[in-house]
Amino acid sequence: MSASRLFIAFTAAASVLTLSTAAFAQSGEVNLYSYRESKLLQPLTDAFTKDTGIKVNVVSASSGLEQRIKAEGANSPADVLLTVDIGRIEEAVQAGVTQPMKSEVIDKIVPAQYRDPDGHWSGISMRARVIYASKDRVKQDAITYEELADPKWKGKICIRSGQHIYNNALFAAYVAHHGEAKAEEWLRGLKANLAQKPSGGDREAARDVAAGKCDIGIGNTYYWALMMNKDPDKKPWAEATKVILPTFAGGGTHVNLSGLLLAKHAPNRANGIKLIEWLAGEHAQQIYADANYEYPIRDGVAINPTIASYGKLKADTLPVTRIGASRKAASTLVDKVGFDN
Repeated sequence: MSASRLFIAFTAAASVLTLSTAAFAQSGEVNLYSYRESKLLQPLTDAFTKDTGIKVNVVSASSGLEQRIKAEGANSPADVLLTVDIGRIEEAVQAGVTQPMKSEVIDKIVPAQYRDPDGHWSGISMRARVIYASKDRVKQDAITYEELADPKWKGKICIRSGQHIYNNALFAAYVAHHGEAKAEEWLRGLKANLAQKPSGGDREAARDVAAGKCDIGIGNTYYWALMMNKDPDKKPWAEATKVILPTFAGGGTHVNLSGLLLAKHAPNRANGIKLIEWLAGEHAQQIYADANYEYPIRDGVAINPTIASYGKLKADTLPVTRIGASRKAASTLVDKVGFDN
């Protein structure tokens, strides 16, 4: 290609990029970067647009959104970031891609332990890290997290990698409750009770319980509901198990968050805050609970019947910020005890 043609092609490409970026920054729009798939969010975004007249542009990915926003810098079109884990909430704040939002609506609705004291993020929904127990082989209906290290479960537990963000958050909560020394002892006991090397995901834990490879698996509440209601091929795995809501001794059930953060250079800042506040409203909370099988962050909103069937959730009151502060220690302990080996 000649130099002149190359210049023309480059100029045309740059113009398209400029136009697409400009299209993201309209007064009647808001740009949502999300770790949830667009199709899962569509009932919410459609309802928000209907209520407010504001169009929602969704960019979804399974990883790397914090890095993308950081790389985009001051020209980033991102207004709001939707995360699905405590770890990613913290990573976004540490990456410097968020800004504090002052919202009386959020402060009134969201309990203090589920939002950032400095206003950088707010929880929008909760999921619990629970036990998928064999209906045939596990007779008890109450288990503590501490009990998972009891030798009576030797060779009977299935779990995904200890370094996965969901387990990291649970292990970090254990560190926050009991300190690093006791957490290390507990992790060694839990490892000794594993039926196999940590592998797969939460659904596979239920699969292996159903197959008789283990008696209990560790998973998030919503996966069981998805298997039961949305995936006929995996429904037998759910039907072979029951969900037990474990608790910390003297405490409650560990919960993780889906969180919302206001992007540092949000071009539609007012609309971003409006979206965050709307998602905390009763209508949105009900849609979110039913579409994603999570616990509403707002009191008084009905829990999806499948999730409610697990029993009453007594959520742990440990502030999420303390769990986030213990994540590195938990990760180090996982390696120290050779949990995934």
